[in-house]
Amino acid sequence: MGLDYLGKALLALGGIVILLGLLMLGLSRLLGGSRLLPGDIVVQRPGFTFVFPIVTSLVVSAVLTLILWLLYAWRR
Repeated sequence: MGLDYLGKALLALGGIVILLGLLMLGLSRLLGGSRLLPGDIVVQRPGFTFVFPIVTSLVVSAVLTLILWLLYAWRR
């Protein structure tokens, strides 16, 4: 494991971050500028707002899992 491996890992990580950024931009435009997906929990009271983006977290987790699984399978 040398600097070559570290460089490739950093490039892969940068690619993943770029893909996530593009995905989030696409979702934002698709949902009309809202940052929440249907199913996310929002509680609003006077002077208090609680946001729990459970569906957004699940979607991001699924996408990251798929990307990392593909990278692992590609590297084998």
